Amino acid sequence: MTILEAIVLGAIQGITEFLPVSSSGHLVLLQRIFGISGPVLLFDTMLHVGTLAAVVVVLRRDIGALLRRIAQPLTGFLILGTIPAVIAALILKDKITAAFESGEYLGFAFLVTALALLAAEALSRRSGVTRPGEAMSPLDAVIIGICQAVAIIPGVSRSGLTLSGALSRKLDRDFAARFSFLLSIPAIAGALVLQLLELRGQNGLPEETVEAGALIAGTAAAALVGFFAVQIMLQIVRKHSLWGFAVYTAALGAVILADRYLTGVFF
Repeated sequence: MTILEAIVLGAIQGITEFLPVSSSGHLVLLQRIFGISGPVLLFDTMLHVGTLAAVVVVLRRDIGALLRRIAQPLTGFLILGTIPAVIAALILKDKITAAFESGEYLGFAFLVTALALLAAEALSRRSGVTRPGEAMSPLDAVIIGICQAVAIIPGVSRSGLTLSGALSRKLDRDFAARFSFLLSIPAIAGALVLQLLELRGQNGLPEETVEAGALIAGTAAAALVGFFAVQIMLQIVRKHSLWGFAVYTAALGAVILADRYLTGVFF
């Protein structure tokens, strides 16, 4: 992997981790386009470090408020929202790894993201009445958490499905976006821990193909681009619909399916 490829992949990770278009799906797609193969677990781990740093910096005030008063409903909702993804990751880890490497279901997964975004926007705008964050219930948190669990499939957007879950429950758009991004912190941190454990289980970095320069460049790109992506996404959710992202992911899914079943260039 060259430094330029690492920067591109890091930038894509930074953008797509927080925009509702699936970071894992885009990384699978770009690795196919660039022809990157072999073990790149350390590189993927460092990209998660970059995006985790970005969201923590942007939401530092929200995180500070939680840390100053941990015993509050929001803390419980974040825990409830995290549990389904933890269970799914532990049970389906090997299958998800295989799906990531093969890209077999990538096109269908992008279509799932598009349908979820369209459905959420339709449901949230049906009555025009929204609920503030203070009115959030444990059921809301569980539903959003289940959405996040489904998004461990490459191509299904974590931010897209958690936002869809929150909007379908008619939660205020600003709170929905902030809760989605706060929920991403334990999710990204959890993925990071699992990857570190896997690296440890490999007794080092056997046959790792990513050089130090590419690691640093990719991590920095993910952090910098992610920092702006979080802020941009917060503004988009507050003021605009998610239909544009639905159109994009639907088109991308259709192109990938056409390639897989007709042309066979990348899949």
